[in-house]
Amino acid sequence: MAVQTVATSTDTTVDLGPASGLSCRECGETFALGPIFACELCFGPLEVAYDLPSGDPEALRKQIESGPENIWRYAPLLPVPADVASKPNLNPGWTKLVKADNLARELGVTGGLYVKDDSGNPTHSFKDRVVAQALEAARAFGFTTLSCSSTGNLAGAVGAAAARAGFRSCVFIPHDLEQGKVVMAAVYGGELVGIEGNYDDVNRFCSELIGDPAGEGWGFVNVNLRPYYGEGSKTLAYEICEQLGWQIPDQIVIPIASGSQLTKIDKGLQELIKLGLVEDKPYKIFGAQAEGCSPVSVAFKAGHDVVRPQKPDTIAKSLAIGNPADGPYVLDICRRTGGAVEDVTDEQIVDAIKLLARTEGIFTETAGGTTLGVAKKLIEAGVIDPSLTTVVVNTGDGLKTLDAVAPTTGMSAVIRPNLDSFREAGLA
Repeated sequence: MAVQTVATSTDTTVDLGPASGLSCRECGETFALGPIFACELCFGPLEVAYDLPSGDPEALRKQIESGPENIWRYAPLLPVPADVASKPNLNPGWTKLVKADNLARELGVTGGLYVKDDSGNPTHSFKDRVVAQALEAARAFGFTTLSCSSTGNLAGAVGAAAARAGFRSCVFIPHDLEQGKVVMAAVYGGELVGIEGNYDDVNRFCSELIGDPAGEGWGFVNVNLRPYYGEGSKTLAYEICEQLGWQIPDQIVIPIASGSQLTKIDKGLQELIKLGLVEDKPYKIFGAQAEGCSPVSVAFKAGHDVVRPQKPDTIAKSLAIGNPADGPYVLDICRRTGGAVEDVTDEQIVDAIKLLARTEGIFTETAGGTTLGVAKKLIEAGVIDPSLTTVVVNTGDGLKTLDAVAPTTGMSAVIRPNLDSFREAGLA
């Protein structure tokens, strides 16, 4: 396990609010809070353990509702200090939960269909949530450089968060990412490094750098800070339930890249139930992948517990992780809740992007097209019940993946500046 030494003050107390330590998801071994991500005994992944608030749920609910309109309204449930809202941060979250009635009619959904639209975050993807969490851990552990391995959105989120907080940033991406994501990651002034290979190659390189003196003092948000980083996705669950009037939706459709977002949304729902903030009721979680990178979907359909890696080949590059770290846990959750994992073709992804734009005025990137495409496929197959409340998670903005829709999207007509030409084009 790669562990770094970082500069600390003489006060060794780490203030991360209600976080009490780290716990191994496999063997249950516990560790002190620190920049570690794997269990020393079984090499299983670590996650944050808490001393969560106890007492009157109504009082906690009111405390949350009186908080800022960003993820820090949930500070009592997150690994952050109590004064987190006063520190330089991008303050993401509290994005719109759109009641998608037009889309519902198109898909034959009668029970209520919602889109959790995270394209409204500061860098226009949900990655701002997880980076905000990792940044607070990086502060606590004395890191000076913020880094990551990324398929695009995370690179931009890290660059922006580091610039705002006064950190140096150096992020690593596959060399062939969409140009929009490359520009958005580079514009913040940090170092952006392309790696020849796919995301899994990039991630392996970052793991090597952590164990090398060259990486001393670096906080890799999705590697050595991964336990804290992942907790940012819980805020999606918190917001969805609060925006539904403190109710758990019956069905949630979530994209799968590493799988961390899906597992943490489930963790967030379970915490809300435990705290008495929502009623304990059954819910189903569905995972969405692109056919060209669908290792979890393949395992789910085959009834396997092991996820076999794949070489990605899809336009949904933000989901193109062929060896997803949380894949086995995604399988467990989808099976436990009675959900499923499904995949769609690149053509279906593009069709879904256009469908969401045409019906609700939301321009999603390819990850959101994958999620809606899977939702549509499962509704048509009778797997998702159209009479129940369903939430589809949109993780990013379509302006980041223009290449996906550009070949089939453009001007309806080119006319001369007169009414006769307008009529000749059939537009009258």
